[in-house]
Amino acid sequence: MKEFKDKVAVITGAASGIGLGMAKRCIQEGMRVVLADVEQAALDRAEKELSAMGGTVLPVLTDVSMLHQVEALAKKTVEAFGACHLLCNNAGVSGMEGSIWENSQTDWEWVVGVNLWGIIHGLRVFIPVMLAQDTECHVVNTASTAGLLPYHPGAAYHVTKHAVVALSEHLYRSLAEKGAKIKASVLCPGFVKTRILSSSRNLPLEYQGNPAAKPMSSGSEEAAWNYLVRNGFKVLSPDEVADAVFAAIKEERFYILTHPEFNELVRKRMENIIQGQNPPLGPVSFRS
Repeated sequence: MKEFKDKVAVITGAASGIGLGMAKRCIQEGMRVVLADVEQAALDRAEKELSAMGGTVLPVLTDVSMLHQVEALAKKTVEAFGACHLLCNNAGVSGMEGSIWENSQTDWEWVVGVNLWGIIHGLRVFIPVMLAQDTECHVVNTASTAGLLPYHPGAAYHVTKHAVVALSEHLYRSLAEKGAKIKASVLCPGFVKTRILSSSRNLPLEYQGNPAAKPMSSGSEEAAWNYLVRNGFKVLSPDEVADAVFAAIKEERFYILTHPEFNELVRKRMENIIQGQNPPLGPVSFRS
């Protein structure tokens, strides 16, 4: 997919962070954009910002963990614009810190519901629409470098991001075997300055109240990003990630890795698997 003008993009988690960065890039490319997000106030701000850029946008309040809401999102997209050419399954939450057994049933249900089922719903609902169009399309699923590494402090987050990578690989092969005009990519970013650390702000009421786990953010988000920068870590802006995504779409490249400093850790994990070695237990350095 190399032509974007007047095409339609649907982006989940579009009101902030990477989703908003991709939405802005879509507007710059002349696309019409459907903004899906669970936060109404943030969605309103994003609509205003993108409209001020001269974009044509449709905000749709959507909880991607709920199938009927994703189906409603697709219905509104087709009714408004008649098609979907670029699907960015981007919505995600960080979940809670703590061991597998320390996270409650509801902690797991929340993170798996958004990070994994949200993408499954997006694919099951939108892929048939895109196939019926019989036009060039692209799907980008947002995973994380956590989906390629042997450890992350959030168990549920770690599990879902590995699952998104596997899901995306299966999608890529399935589309190719069908001879579809739809290409696919999986986005595996490292540190990006977003609001992911405070995603517990969107924790549904029915999922609150587990004293054993705590949100993954530690202190203010700004303090966290400043700490990373002071200690030599590379923190990208959402706009920089969006540039990498569009470069991959134009090149029909599947894996989108934004932080090459993680590559050695990925390689070591794969070597451990091939050699039958245990996962590392020591500290993990992400420095470039």
